[in-house]
Amino acid sequence: MLPSDASKAQALDALSARERAVAEKFAAGLTYREIGKALFIAPTTVRTHLATIYEKLGVRNKIGLAAHFTDASGAPPEALPPLSDASPMLAIFPIECLNSEERWRRFADGLSSDITIDLARYAGLPVIAFHTMKSLGSKPADFAADGKALGVAYIVSGQLRADDQRVRLTIELADARNGVSLWRERYDRPVEDIFALQDNLTESIINVLVGSYGTLATVGRNAVRRKPPTSLRAYDCYLLAIEQHTTVSRSGTAEAIRLFSRALELDPTFANAWAELAYAYSIEACNGFGDDLPTSIENWRTAAETALRLDPSDSCAHACLVNLRACLGDLDGAERAYRCAFEYGSHHAGILPLLAGCRALVVGDPSEAIPLIERAMRLNPLAPPWYFGMQGRVLFAADRHEEAIAALRRSLPESPDVLMFLALAHAAMGETGEAARIAARLKADFPSFSVERFIAGYPVKNPDALLAIRHGAEQARLP
Repeated sequence: MLPSDASKAQALDALSARERAVAEKFAAGLTYREIGKALFIAPTTVRTHLATIYEKLGVRNKIGLAAHFTDASGAPPEALPPLSDASPMLAIFPIECLNSEERWRRFADGLSSDITIDLARYAGLPVIAFHTMKSLGSKPADFAADGKALGVAYIVSGQLRADDQRVRLTIELADARNGVSLWRERYDRPVEDIFALQDNLTESIINVLVGSYGTLATVGRNAVRRKPPTSLRAYDCYLLAIEQHTTVSRSGTAEAIRLFSRALELDPTFANAWAELAYAYSIEACNGFGDDLPTSIENWRTAAETALRLDPSDSCAHACLVNLRACLGDLDGAERAYRCAFEYGSHHAGILPLLAGCRALVVGDPSEAIPLIERAMRLNPLAPPWYFGMQGRVLFAADRHEEAIAALRRSLPESPDVLMFLALAHAAMGETGEAARIAARLKADFPSFSVERFIAGYPVKNPDALLAIRHGAEQARLP
């Protein structure tokens, strides 16, 4: 149940002046770094304040936090559904520190808090506030009882061992109903800059748990498939849509759009679903999957702008806005959107490939794109095939054609843009026979696709990339 005006005021009165300042800025969409700069505090201190704020306000994510600062002139909070109807809830028990030294106990608590806040931020999942979980201790002895009491679907727990040279961390995801382990990983890292180490471990764990091929999404989809279609919730439709989305095929994109749209019928305030719907329409635009390009672009615009009204810090929506602004001829706006997307998504493996593509083909320099895609691969060792498709186009734009072919071969063979870049790379290497073979397949399997449609719908605005694509298309005799 969402707070009334009276309960909002009472809850906000419980915040200190500093906590209220942090909460207002975070609800408005500022990042940890921006808040820290404005209030002259460290980003890690911002995270600590947010954990306390979530606990005092009784909220689990940014939308719940924003509801406390929405007045009559803003979006009506009655439009927000109960969180339990949107997505499963997650509880993270404080990581158990097996060292007696206080500095390592503080490190374990800081790591637990970071994972809690970033999971809610990046995955859009309701997550129990850190201080609530800390009051329960760090040993979830009875998963069934804890899961029932907390109303959660999943529990994350961990153990930390450390010495002067190395930190060893074991993290486990379990089904809260029965305690069955769903995923377990061990991280072994050298002790260097302790704050950099904390960030590195947080990033690694977040990117393995969340994302289209992450552990939580895979577990969730497997459970959804056992449900009758009439009982699917918004989050269930969202999970199924993401799976179709990542095929980057005509049928997969159409099904993703249908499922995202269904999720938004059930929950019109589901910001992540609006952002992913925008991305699906962008794929439809550049691959020629839709009936006409202007309609795809308009649907893309509507979805991206709606996502950002609901959550101004949604990195996927900002990434979609980069290419959209460029499609509309606003390259300055595209650059601004890129900066926002990078600010909010630089630690998110699923966003970095999108940003790499933007940098290589739209705004920026291909050499700036390569570190982005390499970082995505490091953050997510479960990299799905579409990462390699994006890596291939980045490497092609950087004139690294042999490497581009190797990456594209690991991508999605039913995707027309992958076939196009394969033909372009082979042509650039003088392998005209192979380029012609791929071009013939592209023409037979995707008769509505054309290089110029891709250029207009992606869009390709980087002059060097544009020249390379058109020159390669001529050599490969692409449609």
